[in-house]
Amino acid sequence: MYNNLKIKFASAFIALLLFSGMAFAQANYKVTGKIMIGGETRWDYLSIDKTHNHLFASNNNKVQIIDLKTEKVIGEIDGQTGVHGVEFVPALNKGYISNRDGQITVFDLKTFKVLKSIKIEEKNPDAIMYDSYSKRIYTMNHTGKSVTAIDPVKDVPVATVSIDGTAEAAASDNHGRIFVNLEDKSEVCVIDTKTMKVIANWNIKPCEAPTGMAIDLKTKRLFTVGENRMAVLDYNTGKVIATLPIGGGCDGCAFDPAAKLIFSSNGEGTMSVIKEESADNFKPAATIETVKGARTITLDPVTHKVYSLAAFETGKTNSDGKPERIFGVLIVSPVK
Repeated sequence: MYNNLKIKFASAFIALLLFSGMAFAQANYKVTGKIMIGGETRWDYLSIDKTHNHLFASNNNKVQIIDLKTEKVIGEIDGQTGVHGVEFVPALNKGYISNRDGQITVFDLKTFKVLKSIKIEEKNPDAIMYDSYSKRIYTMNHTGKSVTAIDPVKDVPVATVSIDGTAEAAASDNHGRIFVNLEDKSEVCVIDTKTMKVIANWNIKPCEAPTGMAIDLKTKRLFTVGENRMAVLDYNTGKVIATLPIGGGCDGCAFDPAAKLIFSSNGEGTMSVIKEESADNFKPAATIETVKGARTITLDPVTHKVYSLAAFETGKTNSDGKPERIFGVLIVSPVK
């Protein structure tokens, strides 16, 4: 009887785990809060330093840092010149900020103190990423139509490759290739990080003007979002597996590997959610009402919360008669 009870308990426990996993995978998402920051209402990317649980928000000529545990602003890095994005190299305790004028600011992840400024010759470094395989920082130079590699140990540029298009977001396969959206070409450019040469350009039509990008390393799928469409690619072959409808004005994409959900942040005031049923099967799962202008995105893989930047109306008017707006972070959370 004791053994039978143990078996029944174990079966019930397994069933509970399976039910919880199903409930999580099918969880609804909704706006659960906002973090008011203030400052100028001009922004681009936001990103999470997972080591310290800090959210970095671009805010025109400065970066503001939020402690995600308290949801309070705990610091800022000012004196920038048009911030695009922020990336991290935790092993070196360094962060990197891309600025429109070609300056890459290096800072301490614990103190937020600026350590160095790296000047690159390429125009308008936009998206910025760290590739753990090549152990380099990469800047996607938007109007420069190029990608620059930076050695984060010496903090110097080591290579630049020209690309045939306007560079936007990028992702790495962690095996020597990075993929870059070409916004003006409706293509994805593939770069070999060993040779720093372009090895392929993949057409992703009918996905037009691709901006945000995310990747699933397990299924080897690349997600790229453009105007009203998401394209899913097999990143081994470049074949478009599926295209799906999303909202308009999208500028960001995030993937939650635990929930198997892809999110696109749409400037029209929505967030589209796509479910990855399998490597070859994708379907729209939800459309979340957000805030107009909330077009960039980042995801916390621990809490599964999604964050987006926006300018929130206060209900008041400015001296010019226009609605007063305050810059902040929108929080979208899973709700069972």
